[in-house]
Amino acid sequence: MSDQMPLKTHRARFDNVSLSFDTPKGRLQVVDNVSYDINDGDFVAVIGPSGCGKTTMMSMLAGFMKPTTGRVLFDGAPVKGPGPERGVIFQEYGVFPWLTVRENIAFGLGLQANREMAAERDAVCDHYLSMMGLTDFAGAFPKHLSGGMRQRLAIARAYAVKPQFLLMDEPFGALDAQTRSNMQNLLLEVLHSEKKTVMLITHSVEEAIYMASRIVVVTARPARIKQIIEVPFAYPREESIQERPEYGELRSHIRDLVMSEYRAQQAQTARASFSE
Repeated sequence: MSDQMPLKTHRARFDNVSLSFDTPKGRLQVVDNVSYDINDGDFVAVIGPSGCGKTTMMSMLAGFMKPTTGRVLFDGAPVKGPGPERGVIFQEYGVFPWLTVRENIAFGLGLQANREMAAERDAVCDHYLSMMGLTDFAGAFPKHLSGGMRQRLAIARAYAVKPQFLLMDEPFGALDAQTRSNMQNLLLEVLHSEKKTVMLITHSVEEAIYMASRIVVVTARPARIKQIIEVPFAYPREESIQERPEYGELRSHIRDLVMSEYRAQQAQTARASFSE
């Protein structure tokens, strides 16, 4: 019997990816020669200064944007557009205000790519209403929900179509600290039961360490890979890891990396202002 660990399967790959576009002031380089893999079962957090190109990378994997050079691959094939196997969750909740909670969750199940029979659609809705603690609000409209509940609804809606891969852009950024912590724990519980692969865009070093198995630190624009860090804490995660010395050391290290890029970004802005 072999003692070797099974090889991980690549789900997503950024292969020498660059993206630039024209502006009134000339060509703007947003992402520059980025290469890294996201393996099956990974939870990868991408962190860096605001406006550095993190969301652009996610948008290319989601199929909303195309690289100028290089390739973005999903399961070995170039990404040509959005697909049901990649669920996207934004900070702005991404729910339809004119649909009830249940109708929001059911919406994607009625589309051609995910069409479900009525009985199965009802069962899926009931499952995620229960999982996200929204059963009592099934007939309510999003405007009647708290911020945390709307984000739970957005996650339920994304999960309902059974994506293999979740792309999350600052999903908890607009929430207060307590709600954000509760949502992080809920998401980790759901991911443990649903076995998803995740790419998370975040500005929070603490969130990245607490949730991710690997952290990709990117530079000030144009986005390049500064460092890729394996998070040494096993799942399931408990908040008590934040009291461990190695957590504090890792947090300090990542903060130093990110803050050096914030300083580089500020220097870029100052040079641009001076040249105008």
